[in-house]
Amino acid sequence: MRVLYFHQHFSTPRGKTGVRSYVLARQLLAAGHQVTMVCGSFGVGSTDLDTEFSFLQRRGVVDGIDVIELDLSYVNNHGFLKRSITFLQYAIVSVYLALTESCDVVLATSTPLTAGIPGIAARWLRRKPFVFEVRDLWPELPREMGVIRNPIILALMSFLEWSSYHSASRCIALSPGIARGIINRGVSEKKFIVIPNGCDFRLLETLTTTTHRPTQINSTDLLAVYCGTHGQANGLQALLEVAEELQRRNRDDIKILLVGDGATKQDLVQVAHAKKLRNIVFQDSVQKAEMFELLKLSDVGLQCLQNVPAFYYGTSPNKFFDYLSCGLPVVNNYPGWLAELIEEHQCGFAVKPDDAHDFADALEWAADNRQRLAEMGRNSARLGKQYFDREELAKTWVDWVVAR
Repeated sequence: MRVLYFHQHFSTPRGKTGVRSYVLARQLLAAGHQVTMVCGSFGVGSTDLDTEFSFLQRRGVVDGIDVIELDLSYVNNHGFLKRSITFLQYAIVSVYLALTESCDVVLATSTPLTAGIPGIAARWLRRKPFVFEVRDLWPELPREMGVIRNPIILALMSFLEWSSYHSASRCIALSPGIARGIINRGVSEKKFIVIPNGCDFRLLETLTTTTHRPTQINSTDLLAVYCGTHGQANGLQALLEVAEELQRRNRDDIKILLVGDGATKQDLVQVAHAKKLRNIVFQDSVQKAEMFELLKLSDVGLQCLQNVPAFYYGTSPNKFFDYLSCGLPVVNNYPGWLAELIEEHQCGFAVKPDDAHDFADALEWAADNRQRLAEMGRNSARLGKQYFDREELAKTWVDWVVAR
């Protein structure tokens, strides 16, 4: 089958962001299908295309994937208006491609929610099967975060959400909460499947030993690492509060490393400098292989989000599964399905939200109980291999996408 795949933030492993769509597209190719990927120019991503743009796009074959990259730049620290305009521009051009590109099935993955628009067009104007992959619940998340308050915009987004779900032949939810959100919009359980992000154990086999801990972090320090976007939703101010609490306790043997970029990073750096936090280190985004090398040198993975109820069951964060891949115990600071997994499989700590003392207690325990911490790490790897092996999940995903 010929799959026309819309993902605005697509990246190959040469980029510094998630590669779910790349891995799944490659799995489609391995199963004998053809893939055309339509994306924009994502700041921390990479399409591996280097030709000049012509008529606002460039095209090439990357690792067997036919990639159409639109000349629409996007970075995480763009303002709300600029990001919204970019989302709409991508959707408009994508509608044209959805109506003109040769395909047997159209697949669109959010975010943003506007990624569903070309799928809707292909479904009703070309009668093509449309598969909609839902990575976040919109407009629930921005509404609860207070990012969008305008009732007209929220109503339009709600209508687009409903239209995307009901236009789709099939849906894919990345978490249990997203699945419930789809059901709540009147979609039959027979029309969707839950396939979360997964663990990339194959990448571990290719790692080298060229990466080292940052110079500020001793080999004997407990290294707790956060790898991911530094945005409003991530609530990384909480980690600065934890660092401040640990410094008050004179636990200089515990270091927090934040790897990545985003809209709030500069503010976080300034606050850490103003408070003279010696135990927190910032590092720019790195490619996936280098990130895995860094995780293997760490002791604990940090899963951090704002204390927003919609996040509890409505997200499937890449970083959590990367931590499992590398056998890291996880400290998670909000309730929900990930916290329940951690507690059930004894692979880390589910701490209270907005509680720097409880978070610091968990890191102190980890630093003082290294043997039991190592057992938690083995539990993490076991959980990942048993339930979240990316290659196994990808096979299920492919079967669902191309089902007739």
